[in-house]
Amino acid sequence: MNIIKHKNIFFIISLLVIVPGLISLALWGLDLSIDFTGGSQFSFSYPKSVTAEQQQAITQSFGSNKVKLVSLQTTGQQVTIRAVPVSDQEHTTLLQTIYQKTGTFKEDSFTTIGPTIGGETTKNALLGVGLASLLIVLYIAWSFRAVPYPTSSWRFGVSAIVALLHDALVLLGIFSILGHFFNIEVDSLFITAILTVIGFSVHDTIVVFDRIRENLRRMGGSNFGHVVNESINQTIVRSLNTSLTVILVLLALLLFGGDSTKWFIAALLLGVISGTYSSIFNAAPLLVLWQEIIEKRKKK
Repeated sequence: MNIIKHKNIFFIISLLVIVPGLISLALWGLDLSIDFTGGSQFSFSYPKSVTAEQQQAITQSFGSNKVKLVSLQTTGQQVTIRAVPVSDQEHTTLLQTIYQKTGTFKEDSFTTIGPTIGGETTKNALLGVGLASLLIVLYIAWSFRAVPYPTSSWRFGVSAIVALLHDALVLLGIFSILGHFFNIEVDSLFITAILTVIGFSVHDTIVVFDRIRENLRRMGGSNFGHVVNESINQTIVRSLNTSLTVILVLLALLLFGGDSTKWFIAALLLGVISGTYSSIFNAAPLLVLWQEIIEKRKKK
């Protein structure tokens, strides 16, 4: 399989996947949960499907108690509400008002997170992703410091980070679209998913890079693109088999797991698929593209 020959096609496929997500992020951003924004979240259910009159009554209940309602979602018998942070007393008063206006219901959950904690969560999430990326570049640059001509250890590190960013942008873009059209929120578990995907993607990329380093020593006189292509072909079966086992487990968890972890598992599943693709079709071909650009400049 001549992957390097068709590398531009694989780069275009990546762009076609990433660009709609970037547009969505620019227009709508992410639908952040109270983990990041702070606030209170109510979840309760009625014996029968929620009517439009009940939804209106719930909204009026917040207005009559002078509590700002951020969002209200209904799914069959289930109601999920986000509001500004409320105290226990305000929470009790709201439930009594809603009960009087809409009838009997069962409260499933109630969570309150202050804006300070939400801001701290956001800061720590960004710091964690940034620090992980920096350490990955330094580790790869050090591990591949003795890589043979014509490439360099820093090119390996930068290419790995580009593949990593590819996977992160795929996840962020898809969840931005899901958030806008289907009200899927991004919570702290999503950050856990991104960090897990980053680790998986880099692990897969290093397997390919390590084979490239070995083949550069063994096939030193060969064309660099040929060496990279041979390395990818030698590791592709291992990469696909490893990813397939993880995907099968995640699919089982997605189908039979609980609702509380459904979107966390979905993020992992999408990330593993994206990470496998980027390791094979983006990271190593990017090394070849980089070398081709350098060679063209030398000729000029």
